[in-house]
Amino acid sequence: MDDHTEIGHFNMIIHLDEVHMKVQSIIGRGNWITGFPSGTSSPHFRHQPARRSKLILGNSAAVTKNHHIDCTNTIEIGCFSTIAGYQSQLLTHSIDVFENRQNSAPIFIGDYTFVGTNSVILGGATLPSYSVLGAKSLLNKAYDEEWTLYGGTPAKKIISIPKTAKYFTRSEGFVY
Repeated sequence: MDDHTEIGHFNMIIHLDEVHMKVQSIIGRGNWITGFPSGTSSPHFRHQPARRSKLILGNSAAVTKNHHIDCTNTIEIGCFSTIAGYQSQLLTHSIDVFENRQNSAPIFIGDYTFVGTNSVILGGATLPSYSVLGAKSLLNKAYDEEWTLYGGTPAKKIISIPKTAKYFTRSEGFVY
């Protein structure tokens, strides 16, 4: 934990190789943050020897409350980004039905992003910097177009966001 970071009450954070909270990042209340650590004798994920169970929050990033974050593979949440609202799920692992085994892939949330309430983000997904994922959306692939609102199930580009939107240029993480 770097300077001025906070972890709220009633969080469960277990079975991770690493949690790195950079300056002024926040984990709110009641989040369930789990992983499957590397280096175990379990046959799970043996086909992924480079996999690491990590959560990295960039400077001034925030995870609000009552979210489920599965860090079986790395989840990186960029600087000044917010996992907002309630009950979003970030899930890095699932069963690969073709290979009949557990598989995992990292999730990358760029800088100055906003993830709306009750969204689902799956392993291998990327939400690019300066973008928004609308409430109740499913992000199941990697996008790269910044300054965009993504939304729906599955998420797709909805509209471009003007570069004058103040959320994306703020110098203080917490939004009042």
